[in-house]
Amino acid sequence: MLSAEQLMSLEKIRLEEESKTLQKEDIAQLVDWLTLKADSIRYPAFLLLQHRSRSQDDVYPHWDAFREKLGSENSYQRSIGLMLLAANARWDAEGRLDHTIDEYLKLLGDEKPITARQCVQALAEIVPYRPDLCGKIAVALLSVNLAAVKETMRRLLLLDILNILLLIRTSYNTDEIEGYILTALSGELLNKKEKKELEARL
Repeated sequence: MLSAEQLMSLEKIRLEEESKTLQKEDIAQLVDWLTLKADSIRYPAFLLLQHRSRSQDDVYPHWDAFREKLGSENSYQRSIGLMLLAANARWDAEGRLDHTIDEYLKLLGDEKPITARQCVQALAEIVPYRPDLCGKIAVALLSVNLAAVKETMRRLLLLDILNILLLIRTSYNTDEIEGYILTALSGELLNKKEKKELEARL
């Protein structure tokens, strides 16, 4: 069984490879370690679980533990919860995301801009597997109040939102999505390079 000492000694570049060797008891231990305050254990535990979730379905049974984190007072816990839920959306044959998506999307307006950004970015792992939720996700993204976000983070959050909307519009599109993208491209928040890159993807 993986020990805390072994976990802390793992190089970041080896985490993806190491995730393939995890046993069932290792996964349960890693989920427990997510609650620790010691980032030297908590962060690699999260990364191992995230890597594992992208290749195997044996982290998915801990869905409820990740969902519970969405309501945590600690922003790190909220971020961990939302990212692990997103990474496990591909294995959600039971439809648990249907009962979790509203709680998840509330974090688009999180008080911590970094958590809000992670919430948007992680949607890239949900959208391809749940096209049926694209409408609900798009409405939530279009409703994000950028003016309420710290000025230095607005541009980055807008880019995150646009990236997910471009992903959504490959299978689901509305006049509202098109209008939002065109408004962003004609506005002054994005720089010329960013606008050019986005236009090339339209």
